[in-house]
Amino acid sequence: MNYLNEEYHDRGIKKWAGFYLSEHTVAQEKLTDERQKSNPQKQQLDPQEIALVINEAILKNRSVAVQIEAVDQNACYKDDIVGLVAGGDELGIYINDTKVDFDEIRNVQFISLKKWTHLTDYN
Repeated sequence: MNYLNEEYHDRGIKKWAGFYLSEHTVAQEKLTDERQKSNPQKQQLDPQEIALVINEAILKNRSVAVQIEAVDQNACYKDDIVGLVAGGDELGIYINDTKVDFDEIRNVQFISLKKWTHLTDYN
């Protein structure tokens, strides 16, 4: 006598549809959020102002956020390049591992990065 086979009806792939729908919905919401996000245009700094901020960032080991002049296909500015000025040459600077040419810089400003010990969002 096999009572389990008579009482249980396996729905097969149908039982996984709910899991797929949930994951798909989360992925679609993330894509929508990314499309709606736009970075505001910051004030265009002249080369002397840019040089002053970069020099102070190097001397005082301060983090900066650099907005470059490039825009995406929707005419939105790209995310700022954030970090410490790690060096440079006659054409530009390195922020962490990213090379930024001087003629690409629209705006540069000091920022304070939060330490991981002060973060409260665990997601």
